[in-house]
Amino acid sequence: MGLPIMRWRTVLEQRSVRLPVCCLLLAGALGCAADPVAELRSRLQSRIAESSAEVVGVYFRNLANDDSLLLDVDSRMHAASMMKVPVMIQLFRDAEAGRLSLDDSLTITKTFTSIVDGTPYELGAPDDSDTTLYVRVGEKETVRQLTELMITVSSNLATNMLIELAGAERVQATMRQLGADSIAVLRGVEDIKAYRTGLNNTTTARDMGLIFSAIAEQRAASPESCREMIAILSRQQFNEGIPAGLPIATQVAHKTGSITRIRHDGGIVYPESGSAYVLVVLTNGITDSARADELIKDVSRIVFAAVTQTPG
Repeated sequence: MGLPIMRWRTVLEQRSVRLPVCCLLLAGALGCAADPVAELRSRLQSRIAESSAEVVGVYFRNLANDDSLLLDVDSRMHAASMMKVPVMIQLFRDAEAGRLSLDDSLTITKTFTSIVDGTPYELGAPDDSDTTLYVRVGEKETVRQLTELMITVSSNLATNMLIELAGAERVQATMRQLGADSIAVLRGVEDIKAYRTGLNNTTTARDMGLIFSAIAEQRAASPESCREMIAILSRQQFNEGIPAGLPIATQVAHKTGSITRIRHDGGIVYPESGSAYVLVVLTNGITDSARADELIKDVSRIVFAAVTQTPG
């Protein structure tokens, strides 16, 4: 059984409706038990208040019954590596449409062009979380393996190669079709000229929650592709956030993202007993990444305890 939170999925996920969280939680007025909801909201807000974050966006949705709890879900932040999930979705959709094969090979390069003026720039291994591709420049790698590296070890080099293949505009358009109607996917990573002019990939907790929900419900692409994407997300190697707040055996299909003062984690949680759910936690303003991870871990622990009705 999930939390008896209001089942207002339609209202919650329509961008045309802007309701404050307090309105979303008037369960008592609708004849629902309000105490569990109020307790969860209070615990989350108390923990967030203890942090030094400027803003924390939390999107929670129980996939079994559509119970939802939203906190600052429309606060826009730099997407960091969360934008790599939309790129993955586009690649799988393109493979289904016959535009490419995931087994096609691309020549590994570290040189790309700025979206500002088309001038070249290079990625460097010291600024990337994965360095394995840099020693292989000029060699070939499959789209499938580059996608794996983009998600599981957050390779920036793989990402830039793949976003050039998929097309940023097409990626953004697909996210709009899935309901994430404010996410901005403009470019690859480390385009410093674009960064300085404010041309950045941005998102909200609502956007990412809808995207992960589409994958979980096999709407982002075909059921087979969605299952494969979940498997890739489940092999994520950076697990200091959402997974750290859960029992060790819990499957989490998720993606992290971080730059200076930005720390995100979001995905699909599959408790061994209890309903699967989507959880996204976006943070802005915490200078210490370890403290940001601790906040995300605690939010994850609190939500898991509420969903599974276990101490936490």
